[in-house]
Amino acid sequence: MIQNQEEKFNKVLEEVTGTLSEQSFFNTFLKLYSDDWKRIKINYSKFNRSKKFGKTIPLQRPEEALRRVIRIFLNAKKKS
Repeated sequence: MIQNQEEKFNKVLEEVTGTLSEQSFFNTFLKLYSDDWKRIKINYSKFNRSKKFGKTIPLQRPEEALRRVIRIFLNAKKKS
């Protein structure tokens, strides 16, 4: 989903101001990596347009997918 995800997430982790939460991490990611966010949303839109009518393919919305990845990253950081 995101190229160099670990590196970018560590950079975001350093830049988060205030208390660390999923929401603050998400907002900081959007601020630092807006180009990546645009690419994710564009790819999602292209995929939705390319589906044939009547076919359903389960794909999370970009916001949900990014929040899930952030949640996994933060939980891994808490454990280590």
